[in-house]
Amino acid sequence: MKIVELLSPARDFAALNAAISNSADSVYVGIEGCNMRANVKNFTLETLKDAVKQCHDNDKKIYVCTNTIMKNKDIDYLKEIIPTLYSYDVDALIISDLGALKVALENNIDVHMSVQSNISNFESLNLLEELGVKRVVLSRELSISEIKEIKVNTNLEIETFIHGAMCVAVSGRCFLSASLYGKSANCGECLQPCRKEWKLTSGDGDEFGLLQEEIGSHILSPKDICTIEHIPELIEAGIDAFKIEGRARPADYVATVTKTYGEAIDKYESGNWEFDEKWLTDLKKVFNRGFDTGFYFKTPYKTSSYNEATYIKKDIGSVVNYYKNVSAAEIRLWDELKVGDEIIIEGKTTGSLIQKVESMQIDGEDVEEVQKGQNVGIKVDGKVRPNDLVYKRILRNKP
Repeated sequence: MKIVELLSPARDFAALNAAISNSADSVYVGIEGCNMRANVKNFTLETLKDAVKQCHDNDKKIYVCTNTIMKNKDIDYLKEIIPTLYSYDVDALIISDLGALKVALENNIDVHMSVQSNISNFESLNLLEELGVKRVVLSRELSISEIKEIKVNTNLEIETFIHGAMCVAVSGRCFLSASLYGKSANCGECLQPCRKEWKLTSGDGDEFGLLQEEIGSHILSPKDICTIEHIPELIEAGIDAFKIEGRARPADYVATVTKTYGEAIDKYESGNWEFDEKWLTDLKKVFNRGFDTGFYFKTPYKTSSYNEATYIKKDIGSVVNYYKNVSAAEIRLWDELKVGDEIIIEGKTTGSLIQKVESMQIDGEDVEEVQKGQNVGIKVDGKVRPNDLVYKRILRNKP
């Protein structure tokens, strides 16, 4: 039995397969209509069946997010679809609403209480245990010492976020998007006005306002959580599941972050823990707003620009054929490529394959560089499929 469960996000089948192939123990997904990422691609009730099968065939668990604020019409919708979710054998629903909790338990589906519930003390966990909850995703605002105290006073599994975006609001319960755009964050429609640049101005007396200006700062946008250097402390705190945030992120993000944290967990479990600087280097290659440790060790104080990734991902081609006998792919290029470049091959079934180009051939001849408009054969580290998209990682020029 693994000492801690590694839980990865999936917005689509490419991300789901990226998580599976990079040693995630479980995956969490959203379905249309009742999850906190309404503005991104989600699974439909029909495609979810295949997602569950894909996870279970690979001995992975799958949790389904139904964690928005639930009005009467939303509860009616959940009642309508929950027999189907039960028939699919989903491993748990992630829920924040007590009415939704009641509906799930009446239909014999395990429940994990969402971070949106803002559970911050062990008495709340003990009450939820009495109600039948299996796991609680703890509030993001807890320190590691507070988490330890909770763990020794409850029988429930606890889950915490270990990497990804932080929200300026308490556990994501924000009203800014609803006030400005009529799009409720608590119903999954957040347009992230906090990520814009703002200027703070004072009015008369004690009144203060935030005015959006071309020149301002990201005073409402915290840096992302990154705890890769603190895996031993988090495991020893008794956390049962490490959750990677990012259900809006593409497959290469899921692959990179899952693989990196999986390696760190394995290193700890081996009994020879030693932090590897490469882990941090790899995490910086994919989308991020800079890194902080959230509330685990201190109160977050650093604000963030939109993206601080060290590399950008450029669309350069697609797979035409895959030749199993020689582990090679024929790729149609619409941009240049050379030996030594780092590429990403992504697809629904492939997930996200990330590797350096070690060798290339055209008409059986080795080449060092290929111009756009040509087809080229490339040795690949895993199976890819026709129509998979090919990207090149390019060092980002920061201002």
